Amino acid sequence: MQITDFMGDDHRRCDNIFATAEESVSKGDWSVAESSNTRFVDAMEHHFKMEEETLFPRFEEVSGHTMGPTEVMRHEHKQMRQLFEQMNQAVTGQSVDDYLGASETLLILMQQHNAKEEQMLYPMTDQVLAGEQDELIGKLEAVE
Repeated sequence: MQITDFMGDDHRRCDNIFATAEESVSKGDWSVAESSNTRFVDAMEHHFKMEEETLFPRFEEVSGHTMGPTEVMRHEHKQMRQLFEQMNQAVTGQSVDDYLGASETLLILMQQHNAKEEQMLYPMTDQVLAGEQDELIGKLEAVE
């Protein structure tokens, strides 16, 4: 399996959880909204952790690029985390408008972010780390 496939599949898993959270908020089903939003943020944080603690450092080590695309991705993760906080506050305050405003911004950011990773960064990692993809995917799967 390629890193592009493994990480792309995880993007889609996060996207599906996000859709459930948005739907429950728009219906005003706050008990489901709270649990699904928590599941979504946890899934995203897990994805970020796989990248920030395992994938990006290994790519940087082998490629020698520390201020390139991985730095941009880390910055975008920080922006998304700020939106997660706004969404959490909106769920706590049961504000549909605040949640959907933050989630709409997040959706645009995630779509752009995921496209950059899936079309540029992940294929670069597949190329640079070609001899160790299976081992690296094993490490990514082990991230808790």
